[in-house]
Amino acid sequence: MGFREFVLFIAGLMATNAIAIDSMLPALPEIGESLGIDTANHTQLVVTAYLLGFGGAQLIYGTLADRFGRRTILLFGLAVYTAASIGAIFAGTLEVMLAARVAQGIGAAATRILAITIVRDCYSGSHMARVMSLAFLVFLSVPIVAPSIGQAIMLVAPWRGIFLMLCALGAVLFVWTLGRLPETLHPEDRSPISFAGICHAFGLIVRSRVTVGYMLAITMVMGGLFGFINSAQQVFADAFDAEELFTLIFALIAVFMAASSLLNARVVEKLGMRRVSHVALCGYLAVTLVHAGIVLGDVENIWTFSILQGAMMFFFGLMVSNFNSMAMEPVGHVAGTASSVLGFVSTVGGALAGFVLGQNFDGTTLPLTLGFAGLAGAALCCVAFAESGRLFRADIRVSDTAT
Repeated sequence: MGFREFVLFIAGLMATNAIAIDSMLPALPEIGESLGIDTANHTQLVVTAYLLGFGGAQLIYGTLADRFGRRTILLFGLAVYTAASIGAIFAGTLEVMLAARVAQGIGAAATRILAITIVRDCYSGSHMARVMSLAFLVFLSVPIVAPSIGQAIMLVAPWRGIFLMLCALGAVLFVWTLGRLPETLHPEDRSPISFAGICHAFGLIVRSRVTVGYMLAITMVMGGLFGFINSAQQVFADAFDAEELFTLIFALIAVFMAASSLLNARVVEKLGMRRVSHVALCGYLAVTLVHAGIVLGDVENIWTFSILQGAMMFFFGLMVSNFNSMAMEPVGHVAGTASSVLGFVSTVGGALAGFVLGQNFDGTTLPLTLGFAGLAGAALCCVAFAESGRLFRADIRVSDTAT
């Protein structure tokens, strides 16, 4: 592949996850009605099932790709993603839909793990940074436009058309991989699957105070994000009676997160990951407390919700990538396994926390905002644990030895 084609290919892989979640948010009421779901909150299972499959499969893809090669495992994942999308198109019951969504998440997990791995195989240094920066711009745009894509499809087709679009995306990427992507793992770098080696890596991870603390902090804030995603359509339709504004305001909220991610890339080297992320976490907690106070004071409306949710997502974008980097610092020599464990814990744990928040939706934003505040406070405790109570320090080089 040429450089431009390679960037577009990686961006396409990175987009499969977000579009599989966000594009169907406007369709959840229709999906629930079609599948005979009699409790509105239960439609959130369509999102949670996908996240559980996506998070759980991350544990295995890194190890398999190191043994069998990137191309083979990526083709497998894309095939599962495409086949699961077909299954969802023909789903007639909630059980079949949930099985298809779990499988779809399992397939998408391969794109999450392999996209970054393939870039590392092909580029290094500033060239790698350039590829990731350009691909990340496309990736950030997906949550902004995906709900509108889903809404546009529903103007001309039933909700099953959204899964047809996801099927087409998976098929295009499968053919693209088959025809244009060579194997990027050098034969001498293939490593056997070693149960003892995996157990050793897991032991190093759980003994690292920094890794465990930041991994749990990511899980807490991801729980808030998934809780918002689960409940967003119901909040606008039921709490504010403004369903027609959902896709527009959701996109504007996503813009805040995209903007902060770009800002972080500019300031993190100058200020340091710890200072940026710790200040952002305190800002995130403050916004959640203010939001909860507004709801308890019975002065919440669609504009206070949207503005404060946008502020939350702005601080979210300044936290997660830095938390992830700091969690990986002490375990760099087992980075593949560590990345898989981090993705598994944060996604599955966050999905379960977000599901609990969503299931407590009662037609108001009170359970959601109280949940945001609780998870933010828990995240601060996790970071304090990781840093032994010393926040806002300059970045320090963490030894590869677990502590």
